[in-house]
Amino acid sequence: MSIADGPPVISTARLRLRAPKAEDAPRIADLANDPGVARMTTRMPHPYGLSDAEAFLQACEDRDMAREHIFALEHGEAGLVGMLGFHPDDEGRVELGYWLGRPYWGRGLATEAAGAALGWAGESWRRRYLMAGHFADNLASGQVLCKTGFLYTGEVVPRHSLARGEAAPTRMMVWLA
Repeated sequence: MSIADGPPVISTARLRLRAPKAEDAPRIADLANDPGVARMTTRMPHPYGLSDAEAFLQACEDRDMAREHIFALEHGEAGLVGMLGFHPDDEGRVELGYWLGRPYWGRGLATEAAGAALGWAGESWRRRYLMAGHFADNLASGQVLCKTGFLYTGEVVPRHSLARGEAAPTRMMVWLA
């Protein structure tokens, strides 16, 4: 599937990574309105309401798919369990970001989703270099990134978290296809 064909759908053993839809808003708002989820992201405010989810989904519609991709993570039994995206920064580098609702932590779903998305990014989207970062107090995210082939750069930078209301030390990583 080429980028021109529209948003990709990626299937794994337990997940389907698909384009977000307007009807996902209530579920996104429900899962994202957890301070433990929001504070591990840079862009998610807390509290997180339906209007936040709707604004996020509208932004997904307006993105340039040559530069950015966003996937809803859909579990066969549970429905939508989180989100994953590849987002460009001001310098044109693409960064992987993701979150899962708290009930789905510790089940290997983030690793499964990230691994599949990275496979697609390297093969179909033709990305050879991606970045990621995790807050220093989010060791589980660091483990996911390591398991999917990211390497630490040795750089720790302060990154602002909307939910925390302040910057937190962020361990930067790189993935090379």
